[in-house]
Amino acid sequence: MFGSVRKACGRWRDAWHARSGAGGNATAGQGPGGGGRRPRNLFEAAAAYVCACAADDQEGIDEAAGWVSPEALSFGVNELACRAVVALARERDESPRIVARELLGLPPA
Repeated sequence: MFGSVRKACGRWRDAWHARSGAGGNATAGQGPGGGGRRPRNLFEAAAAYVCACAADDQEGIDEAAGWVSPEALSFGVNELACRAVVALARERDESPRIVARELLGLPPA
């Protein structure tokens, strides 16, 4: 179960690094206003943070945590968790409550 999360996070991380270069600092596409860096989205930060946590990548954790405020990161991680539980519940044809309890290693309610 966690293997699929790690695999998905690895693919996302690999794609992110390929797009942003070896340093990991993504630059925005050169738009009409010039070529500044695009600010990181809180959901990008949350995805990078969770993937780094799943891969036990402290450098990635620290980098993603610096992209947005701690409050925004917390909100993004919470939103990601909710969406992941709902997606797994749909995939398994179970209720989100059952999936969440199973992921946390809790006995069935």
